[in-house]
Amino acid sequence: MSVAERTAPVPGGVMEAALYVDDLEATERFYAGILGLPVVLKQPGRHVFFRAGSTIVLTFLAEASRVAVPGAALPVPVHGAEGAGHLCFAASAEELDAWVAHLRAEGQVIEADFHWPNGARSIYLRDPAGNSIEFAERKLWETPA
Repeated sequence: MSVAERTAPVPGGVMEAALYVDDLEATERFYAGILGLPVVLKQPGRHVFFRAGSTIVLTFLAEASRVAVPGAALPVPVHGAEGAGHLCFAASAEELDAWVAHLRAEGQVIEADFHWPNGARSIYLRDPAGNSIEFAERKLWETPA
Protein backbone atom coordinates (compact mmCIF):
# COMPACT_ATOMS: atom_id res chain seq x y z
CA MET A 1 0.00 0.00 0.00
CA SER A 2 1.39 3.41 -0.92
CA VAL A 3 1.20 6.43 1.35
CA ALA A 4 -1.34 7.93 -1.06
CA GLU A 5 -3.62 4.90 -0.52
CA ARG A 6 -3.56 5.14 3.27
CA THR A 7 -6.73 5.94 5.13
CA ALA A 8 -4.96 6.24 8.49
CA PRO A 9 -3.25 9.50 9.47
CA VAL A 10 0.42 10.04 8.64
CA PRO A 11 2.78 11.52 11.27
CA GLY A 12 3.34 15.23 10.68
CA GLY A 13 6.91 15.39 11.94
CA VAL A 14 9.21 14.37 14.74
CA MET A 15 8.30 16.04 18.04
CA GLU A 16 11.07 14.52 20.12
CA ALA A 17 14.10 12.32 19.65
CA ALA A 18 16.00 10.45 22.36
CA LEU A 19 19.69 9.84 22.84
CA TYR A 20 21.19 7.79 25.64
CA VAL A 21 24.19 9.15 27.51
CA ASP A 22 26.44 8.24 30.40
CA ASP A 23 27.13 11.65 31.98
CA LEU A 24 24.36 14.25 32.30
CA GLU A 25 26.70 17.09 33.29
CA ALA A 26 28.91 16.52 30.22
CA THR A 27 25.77 16.19 28.11
CA GLU A 28 24.43 19.53 29.35
CA ARG A 29 27.79 21.23 28.77
CA PHE A 30 27.77 19.94 25.17
CA TYR A 31 24.13 20.51 24.15
CA ALA A 32 23.46 23.70 26.14
CA GLY A 33 26.97 25.10 26.39
CA ILE A 34 28.50 24.29 23.01
CA LEU A 35 25.41 23.85 20.81
CA GLY A 36 23.36 26.52 22.60
CA LEU A 37 20.19 24.47 23.06
CA PRO A 38 17.97 25.70 25.91
CA VAL A 39 17.37 23.22 28.73
CA VAL A 40 13.64 22.46 28.98
CA LEU A 41 13.61 19.98 31.84
CA LYS A 42 16.08 18.01 33.87
CA GLN A 43 15.97 15.42 36.57
CA PRO A 44 19.32 14.68 38.22
CA GLY A 45 20.36 11.07 37.77
CA ARG A 46 17.82 10.48 35.00
CA HIS A 47 17.58 12.99 32.12
CA VAL A 48 18.10 16.42 30.56
CA PHE A 49 15.79 17.65 27.78
CA PHE A 50 16.71 20.40 25.30
CA ARG A 51 14.75 22.45 22.75
CA ALA A 52 15.98 22.42 19.15
CA GLY A 53 13.54 24.54 17.15
CA SER A 54 10.19 22.75 17.27
CA THR A 55 11.79 19.46 18.40
CA ILE A 56 12.79 18.33 21.87
CA VAL A 57 16.06 16.43 22.22
CA LEU A 58 15.69 14.00 25.11
CA THR A 59 18.91 12.75 26.70
CA PHE A 60 18.59 9.95 29.22
CA LEU A 61 20.94 7.94 31.33
CA ALA A 62 20.05 4.64 29.68
CA GLU A 63 20.17 2.54 32.84
CA ALA A 64 17.88 4.99 34.66
CA SER A 65 15.33 5.04 31.82
CA ARG A 66 15.06 1.23 31.96
CA VAL A 67 13.76 1.34 35.55
CA ALA A 68 10.16 2.18 36.39
CA VAL A 69 9.81 5.15 38.72
CA PRO A 70 7.75 4.08 41.74
CA GLY A 71 4.75 6.37 42.19
CA ALA A 72 5.43 8.24 38.93
CA ALA A 73 2.72 10.74 38.07
CA LEU A 74 2.79 9.79 34.38
CA PRO A 75 2.61 6.26 32.92
CA VAL A 76 5.62 6.56 30.58
CA PRO A 77 6.91 3.06 29.81
CA VAL A 78 10.52 2.15 30.48
CA HIS A 79 12.89 2.33 27.52
CA GLY A 80 16.59 2.64 26.74
CA ALA A 81 19.18 1.68 24.18
CA GLU A 82 22.67 0.27 23.96
CA GLY A 83 25.42 1.87 21.91
CA ALA A 84 25.79 5.14 20.08
CA GLY A 85 22.82 6.81 18.44
CA HIS A 86 22.54 9.47 15.77
CA LEU A 87 20.84 12.85 15.55
CA CYS A 88 20.93 15.35 12.70
CA PHE A 89 20.30 19.09 13.05
CA ALA A 90 19.23 21.15 10.00
CA ALA A 91 21.48 24.02 8.92
CA SER A 92 21.92 26.23 5.87
CA ALA A 93 25.20 26.26 3.92
CA GLU A 94 26.21 29.50 5.65
CA GLU A 95 25.29 28.10 9.05
CA LEU A 96 27.40 25.00 8.39
CA ASP A 97 30.47 27.19 7.85
CA ALA A 98 29.69 29.01 11.11
CA TRP A 99 29.15 25.69 12.94
CA VAL A 100 32.49 24.33 11.74
CA ALA A 101 34.30 27.46 12.95
CA HIS A 102 32.43 27.47 16.28
CA LEU A 103 32.86 23.76 16.96
CA ARG A 104 36.58 23.86 16.18
CA ALA A 105 36.97 26.92 18.43
CA GLU A 106 35.29 24.87 21.18
CA GLY A 107 37.83 22.08 20.68
CA GLN A 108 35.37 19.72 19.00
CA VAL A 109 36.63 17.29 16.36
CA ILE A 110 34.76 17.29 13.05
CA GLU A 111 34.81 13.62 11.98
CA ALA A 112 33.50 14.23 8.47
CA ASP A 113 32.64 17.22 6.29
CA PHE A 114 31.42 16.34 2.84
CA HIS A 115 28.85 16.85 0.09
CA TRP A 116 26.31 14.13 -0.69
CA PRO A 117 25.60 13.12 -4.34
CA ASN A 118 22.63 15.55 -4.40
CA GLY A 119 24.95 18.43 -3.37
CA ALA A 120 23.84 18.69 0.27
CA ARG A 121 26.63 19.15 2.79
CA SER A 122 26.89 17.37 6.15
CA ILE A 123 29.29 17.65 9.05
CA TYR A 124 29.63 15.03 11.78
CA LEU A 125 31.01 15.06 15.30
CA ARG A 126 30.49 13.09 18.53
CA ASP A 127 28.77 14.15 21.73
CA PRO A 128 30.43 13.22 25.05
CA ALA A 129 28.61 9.85 25.09
CA GLY A 130 29.81 8.94 21.59
CA ASN A 131 26.53 9.63 19.79
CA SER A 132 26.96 10.70 16.16
CA ILE A 133 25.78 14.29 15.78
CA GLU A 134 25.27 15.62 12.27
CA PHE A 135 24.48 19.06 10.91
CA ALA A 136 23.15 18.93 7.34
CA GLU A 137 21.53 21.12 4.75
CA ARG A 138 17.78 20.54 4.48
CA LYS A 139 18.13 19.67 0.79
CA LEU A 140 19.71 16.38 1.89
CA TRP A 141 16.21 14.90 2.11
CA GLU A 142 14.32 17.06 -0.41
CA THR A 143 12.39 15.13 -3.02
CA PRO A 144 13.67 15.81 -6.54
CA ALA A 145 11.19 17.71 -8.73
